[in-house]
Amino acid sequence: MTRNAAGKPLIKRSERIEFTVLLFLHGMALASWFVPMGMVLESANLRWLIPFAFSASAIAALLSPLFFGAMADRSVPPVRVLRWLSFGSACFAFAVGWGILNGYPGWLIWIGIQLQSLLSVPTASLTGSIVLSRLSHSHSQFGSIRAWGTIGWMVGCWLVSFLHVDKQPIVFVWSAGLWIALGAFTLLLPMGETLAAHPKPLTLRERFGLDALALLINPNHRIIFITAALVAVPFAAFYPYTPAHLSDLGLERTSAWMSLGQLMEVGVLFAIGAILTRWGFKRVIAMGLFCGILRYLLYAFDTPWAVLAGVLLHGFAYAFIYISTQLYLAERIKVQWRTRAQALLSMMTGGIGNLVGYLLTGGWLVACETDGVTAWTIYWLGLCSLVVLVMVYFVRSDP
Repeated sequence: MTRNAAGKPLIKRSERIEFTVLLFLHGMALASWFVPMGMVLESANLRWLIPFAFSASAIAALLSPLFFGAMADRSVPPVRVLRWLSFGSACFAFAVGWGILNGYPGWLIWIGIQLQSLLSVPTASLTGSIVLSRLSHSHSQFGSIRAWGTIGWMVGCWLVSFLHVDKQPIVFVWSAGLWIALGAFTLLLPMGETLAAHPKPLTLRERFGLDALALLINPNHRIIFITAALVAVPFAAFYPYTPAHLSDLGLERTSAWMSLGQLMEVGVLFAIGAILTRWGFKRVIAMGLFCGILRYLLYAFDTPWAVLAGVLLHGFAYAFIYISTQLYLAERIKVQWRTRAQALLSMMTGGIGNLVGYLLTGGWLVACETDGVTAWTIYWLGLCSLVVLVMVYFVRSDP
């Protein structure tokens, strides 16, 4: 294996290009679907649908990542699973955009969003697993590669705002094109390996990946999983309601402003290996929780510059908590369980945490509204207190 002057293993240039394009396209496809969703629905007089639309991704995270993760671990190469899901996501993203443009009823739009989410949500854990499975030293290599997914997300946001489609249903048609590009790109990737066939038929529990719940028996793993799930509850308000807050403060092209968080995230990702080596997982995750607290405190000032400063802190909070957790699982979980471990993380954060979070933060927003005006200071301080409680739990635990 080729190594650098410090003795660390190097990645082949061709592999790095493959990883870069894969994560870049995936980030663009996700951003152009997820970030403008709230503003598109509001402009289509479907504001009541926003909490349920974002909850669709949480419901999907409860149902699909473990199933597709188990499939990728045991029977079908992860690259092929990703290809199927990308093409399916494109079909339903197009259908949702078409439905809104033609005035279809809200309940039918929600069904389309839910079906798209069932297929797109597992792609995050799959792309991470595909990359991690081919790295010889994930601790030092993954951050700089994963940064390209965030760069793709940023570029996706910039293009949405550049094309002035932040509030237009046509943005979902644009997202469908990106999902098709991602699926087509997987045709160029090596298929990878799956585990040997089992000597006995798999149980339903194994087929749906529910055996991954056994990972929670380990107290160290359990603390990491539970912390990530708990903090996902207050963090769930970031994408649905930060754009609305920015709009209330007079800032247009909200998708571009939201990408400021990813700008900081990229910088953190390039340094995450060195940061983890110096501080360790517990301190880094605790620092991410602190950044989450500070972000919502800044939001509570209810001024344009304070909210934008809070958006910048999103990059630190996300990378320190969730990327560190992904690396923890890649290093501490046996190889035959890694795809399911990443899928379990997706289920607990994007599923349980976000489902509770979207409904709770949506209900809290209604409680903070008077005559159509939102008391943003009270809203964000309430969510800030929840992040504080999560940090107390994590710091007092012993992972």
